[in-house]
Amino acid sequence: MPVVLQLSDVSVVRDTNPILSNLDWTVDGDERWVILGPNGAGKTTLLQIAAAMSHPSSGVATVLDGKLGQVDVFELRPRVGFASSAMARRFPADETVLNVVLTAAYSVTGRWNEDYEDVDLRRAHRVLAEWKLDHLENRLFGSLSDGEQKRVQIARSVMTDPELLLLDEPAASLDLGAREELLQLLGGYASSSESPAIVMVTHHVEEIPRGFTSALLVSGGRIVAAGPLAEVLTESNLEATFGLPITLTEIDGRYSARAA
Repeated sequence: MPVVLQLSDVSVVRDTNPILSNLDWTVDGDERWVILGPNGAGKTTLLQIAAAMSHPSSGVATVLDGKLGQVDVFELRPRVGFASSAMARRFPADETVLNVVLTAAYSVTGRWNEDYEDVDLRRAHRVLAEWKLDHLENRLFGSLSDGEQKRVQIARSVMTDPELLLLDEPAASLDLGAREELLQLLGGYASSSESPAIVMVTHHVEEIPRGFTSALLVSGGRIVAAGPLAEVLTESNLEATFGLPITLTEIDGRYSARAA
């Protein structure tokens, strides 16, 4: 599979503070990555670079064959699906669910005078059905529960058939039922050979869906471990990442962890 994301010696410094330091990382088109690390580890910054929304201070970041700093990011960004809480705050609360998803076709966050074709509407309806949101298409985005809003964000992010899908803490703040429903949907999507490469940030191993192939552990802006999920997600690596002894268990492809 082609490489969809490659970071070579990437560092990010803000106000003299190092956020990321000398990262080397490659994502292939058939991989599903989870990024784990404590608060302040640099996970969101890493995702912003992958989304072509931020540039590294040094090193080379290549997203879908375009080197940041040499490529038109406005042409690149529509090829990358991105869902995050920060993005959700840009959606008008009085916009319908259908329009929140549909406007992804123009990379805008509110419907104005855009001209949408029948193929756009059919695609939006199909994506809403796939993410179990079709019954909510006429509801206002601001009236939805956290779990429903998270699924709308993901539906919007896949509306344009992206070549790379980035998810920033998609299960954060969800109750048990909403979390498990979302993880089931994500697991099914990740398991499909037709889905794009996926990179998901989370704080908790319990939020890793089935079907994910790889893990990147980061701490203090540096990579602790990276590679196949079963090899990287170990008690010793988690201890090095989070700074305390961890007991890790795995049952039927789902993980849980607690302090030892």
